[in-house]
Amino acid sequence: MSNPVTHQVTAAYDRRVAEGAIGDDAAQRMVLPALDRLVAALGRPHPAGKPGGLLGRIFGAKANPPPPGPELKGIYMWGGVGRGKSMLMDLVMDVAPLAEKRRVHFHEFMQEVQAGLNEARARGEQDVVRPVAEGIAARTRLFCFDEMQVTDIADAMIVGRLFQVLFDRGVTVVTTSNRVPEDLYKDGLNRQLFLPFIALVRERMHVLHLESSRDHRQGRVASGQVWFTPADAAAREALDELWVELTNDARPSPRELPVNGRSLTIPAASGSVARTGFEDLCGNPLGPADYLSIAGAFDALLIDGIPTLGSANHDRAKRFVTLVDALYEAKVRLYASAAAEPEALYPEGRGAFEFERTASRLREMQGAGWGSAPAS
Repeated sequence: MSNPVTHQVTAAYDRRVAEGAIGDDAAQRMVLPALDRLVAALGRPHPAGKPGGLLGRIFGAKANPPPPGPELKGIYMWGGVGRGKSMLMDLVMDVAPLAEKRRVHFHEFMQEVQAGLNEARARGEQDVVRPVAEGIAARTRLFCFDEMQVTDIADAMIVGRLFQVLFDRGVTVVTTSNRVPEDLYKDGLNRQLFLPFIALVRERMHVLHLESSRDHRQGRVASGQVWFTPADAAAREALDELWVELTNDARPSPRELPVNGRSLTIPAASGSVARTGFEDLCGNPLGPADYLSIAGAFDALLIDGIPTLGSANHDRAKRFVTLVDALYEAKVRLYASAAAEPEALYPEGRGAFEFERTASRLREMQGAGWGSAPAS
């Protein structure tokens, strides 16, 4: 029988299985011993570091940073969509016996990093990434980084440099991804500049492949239809009826959301419910900060007219992926009319592989009990 002191992740997993919260999965069990070892190592005393000073100022750090030296290896867990990677990472976060820990999604993290880089530039720093990374390290011993995806050279170089500093400062990193490390930023511009980061991941992290053939997001019983295809007059009428139900037939009015010193207009809102067209959200040059602001402001979002996606509208597709990630993380209930079901929304072309994760999330978001109950 597993000792819950040294097998805390396995014990937490067993409890969730016994409660019926998750199904027992052989592939997930295969990676539990590695997660147990990591959590047990994190429970050992950690030597005190030198004062962090202003290095932690960007992230409000007050704790001392861990010293450089031999670090505990982190974990890079990869596999197909819906295999339970994020759930297992959350178990690590829940049971890790230390206060200096944080879980963050890629898009949210990169927003914080960009803000930190801007502050470092304003101070005249020569190496703008180092103070940001050391600010994180000053208050974090365990950093859980969900859904790593690198799609442009700027992010590729920032992520590589950040991880190097975090590792050097003794931070233990756990990350999830849909791709094996060697496929990160695959075929990207100047990818050779990113290759040292892949080597660093292999050197400093245990790479675990979650090989389950099951997508645990599929097959959930829906409480009611939330995804309407095709995006025709009948679908629009269905969303009209949903608006009436969710808002008690309130008259919609525009809502201004503050985003980094500017204003984002949502054309129709009432209480915690908003409605907008796909083009309003994804046809305009919006970014992660805009979508995080929307996700933070509303419990339910109705979107009209999601088209078939592909190479011809790749920029819109990328924005839609970012939007869905923000809504998913914030547990926002999504109602939409679309040209196709999620799995057929991005049938082929550049970006189709990455969209599989988005399709899986869209399917999960249709399940019973997803998200909050909107208050009109």
